Amino acid sequence: MEALADTLFEPAFRRVFVVGDPSATNARLVEAFGSLGAAAELVEPPLPPLGPGDLVLNRADVSPTFEGPAPSLWRVTGVEAAGAVLANRPTALYLAHDKLATASVLTQAHVPHPLTVHVCEPSAEVQLEPPYVVKPRFGSWGREVVLCEDRHALRRTLAAAALHEWFRQGGALVQERVGSDRADLRIVVAAGEVVGAVRRAAAPGEWRTNVSVGAVRQRVVPDEAACELAVRAVHCLGLELAGVDLMHDATGDHSVIEVNGAVDFTPDYSLPGRHVFADVAARLLAPTVAPVLVPV
Repeated sequence: MEALADTLFEPAFRRVFVVGDPSATNARLVEAFGSLGAAAELVEPPLPPLGPGDLVLNRADVSPTFEGPAPSLWRVTGVEAAGAVLANRPTALYLAHDKLATASVLTQAHVPHPLTVHVCEPSAEVQLEPPYVVKPRFGSWGREVVLCEDRHALRRTLAAAALHEWFRQGGALVQERVGSDRADLRIVVAAGEVVGAVRRAAAPGEWRTNVSVGAVRQRVVPDEAACELAVRAVHCLGLELAGVDLMHDATGDHSVIEVNGAVDFTPDYSLPGRHVFADVAARLLAPTVAPVLVPV
């Protein structure tokens, strides 16, 4: 792990507890916090006794079956009452995991986002024009996400989705497809600042840009408009660490496709001359981890 160039960095927290799965991203985050002088570990609730000088980073993901967020998302109560700082509060993280709530918050804040319809019955009429993107209300990794070119394909897709428990629990989202690119821009935002980004190019014969289905990461320096939009979207949801997926709409402007509150990322996300994990750790270990206020 590369350390920050600034060797005089003084962390505001003596201990950091990362709540989440034992993923490569979380392991690297723990290492990065440690390299900057904080005792860090990956934990599952219940949390150890906490107090002033402790930071808890909530990175609980959605359940593998897409029926909702992982139960650990809510099991960080009492952190702030004990005097510790909680990054990614449960309500904020829930807003990111619940794609219907994300759409509502972003729309109300006038953040560009695909038109979204919540469908609870496979025969429901959708007042959108094709093509459509169908996805679970709580989903990730590109799984169960289907592109439908017309209404006949949409009906078939919803009928198939209705056989899954995640559909019975939360329904599906039907969204307009923004643009026709087979690539997107994922930006990582930590405490109100862009700290990393990649372009994700879909695999041959695939339209989804998830690495889990074969997409390739490409290093990129995001433009100013993309950075401002990503920071704004994360601020609207109240998160301290998140990833934002952007695509160009028909006019060439950026649109926020999703906000990922438990975003996975790699060293490839590092901006020129930087290290993304060290920069995330430095932002969250600063005296305040509150997001920068961005006008909406």
